[in-house]
Amino acid sequence: MAEKVAKVGIKKKAGYLYFIDKAGDISRVEMARGGRKKGKKKKEKVEKVGVKKARGYLYFIDKRGDVSRAKMARGGHRKKKKKAKPKKKKAKKKPAKRKKRRR
Repeated sequence: MAEKVAKVGIKKKAGYLYFIDKAGDISRVEMARGGRKKGKKKKEKVEKVGVKKARGYLYFIDKRGDVSRAKMARGGHRKKKKKAKPKKKKAKKKPAKRKKRRR
């Protein structure tokens, strides 16, 4: 369940990755696409928010352009032990038929 941290209402532009930087502000960087020359991507600040981040939460920009956070999943769930299936009894082999000898 996500909870809203700050109402900003930024409009996202296609081709950019939006994120919360270390200072707690909203920044963006151009997304990598195949065939383009590699180079240092320049990060640009979009909005100064100054969100103080708490440990154990994931901060993101939601659909409305506001800063939200969600509790991070830690540890996951343990797998349940499988119940031992009863072993199938092997069918007994029938004794081979003996050929009768002629005298």
